[in-house]
Amino acid sequence: MRLPSLLALLGFIILIVATFCPLLRPFHLFNMNVYELNQPYGMALLLVGVIGILCTVLNQAKVIRIAAWASVALVTLLFIAAVFKVKTTFGFIPFKGISGFLSRQIAFKWGWYLLFAGALVSLAGATGFRKVVNIQ
Repeated sequence: MRLPSLLALLGFIILIVATFCPLLRPFHLFNMNVYELNQPYGMALLLVGVIGILCTVLNQAKVIRIAAWASVALVTLLFIAAVFKVKTTFGFIPFKGISGFLSRQIAFKWGWYLLFAGALVSLAGATGFRKVVNIQ
């Protein structure tokens, strides 16, 4: 395997592993991963990662590139949704101070770094694919 193939494979593996890592910690009680945040969305990320791995093994450059861009888009969209969810979770409380305090008690964890790293490494590997020309 060439270096771009290995980078893409490593990125998709990191992406799959990162879906099980802690992303949010509400009130310092328990950790939440992608599947606890939004299970169908987690399954979509897992499916993109598996497709990326299979296409890397089968050397399908176009599908790898599509899967890498899809993983970057899905992780970015998940982060934006999580930020909006944290900001608006306690919006029903009429007191801004209490609502802000409770929103600050939901901590973002290190799993986000791993999710973004997996998506970006797979994208770096996918953009490194070049068409091989056989001259005889």
